[in-house]
Amino acid sequence: MTLLQVTTLADSAAVNAQENSVNLFDLLLKGGYVMIPLLLLSAAAIAIFVERVLTIKKSSKTPTGLLDQVKSLVSDGKIDEAKMLCSQNETPIAKMLEKGVSRIGSPLKNIEVSIENVGKVEIYRLEKNLSLLATISGAAPMIGFLGTVTGMIQAFIAIAQEEGSVSPKLLSEGIYEAMITTAVGLSVGIIAYLGYNYLVTQVQKVIHKMEYTSVEFIDLLQESK
Repeated sequence: MTLLQVTTLADSAAVNAQENSVNLFDLLLKGGYVMIPLLLLSAAAIAIFVERVLTIKKSSKTPTGLLDQVKSLVSDGKIDEAKMLCSQNETPIAKMLEKGVSRIGSPLKNIEVSIENVGKVEIYRLEKNLSLLATISGAAPMIGFLGTVTGMIQAFIAIAQEEGSVSPKLLSEGIYEAMITTAVGLSVGIIAYLGYNYLVTQVQKVIHKMEYTSVEFIDLLQESK
């Protein structure tokens, strides 16, 4: 009999917990209209991060030994073959080498400037939308705090309109909005900030490779001269 009572109480507690539980979707809905821009910012941050990771990864895949092959062909006077070898690759380093090879015969300063100009264009492409990701990392928490303010305003309005004692249930809607928007805004901001710093680090690695290749190629031309 005692065992049956314990089992009954456990089942009742489980049913009550299930009835009182709130799933994630319903919880987000309680955040109010401020959740709309936060969700849009989170989707934009994810899209930018994935697209940039794929682009940077592709740009960093310079064929092994490309610089050595170009050096060998240029030293042998096979300029057209060196240019064709570079044109077969779409990486920033290959494009810089292709521009440098195509300018062979011009003053060394002009070749260096041409390579730098191509490098600047490629760096701009690598850093595309990174500033937008940084903006999201700062804007999302601010929007979340805005939701906190609007939620608390709703709570105080409910208090002002209620005569007599104020029940917690009456205030729950405004407090839900205040807390949920703050949590979501901070979460989106932190994720976007971490993603931004990761992408900046990866871009810097590619830029370092580009600078090294540029210096090596200019040194080759100086030796040949």
